[in-house]
Amino acid sequence: MLIASKKAFATLPLLVLPLTFLLAQEDTDFMRSMGKMYVVVAVIAAIFLGIVVYLIYLDRKLTKLEDQIKNHE
Repeated sequence: MLIASKKAFATLPLLVLPLTFLLAQEDTDFMRSMGKMYVVVAVIAAIFLGIVVYLIYLDRKLTKLEDQIKNHE
């Protein structure tokens, strides 16, 4: 569990850097004036959070299965 969370935090900067380049474009003023920029950021954050939660859930499930295999042998 601890290793998975470290990996998730290590990949966070790799996923945030492209977002900063998107924010630096000229269209951001238009998106901000329309109020849609925050909606886009919120949707991206929700998708990212969902993926992280799913990966943590999957890691826990695989760890339980690995423990069952080790105990069975």
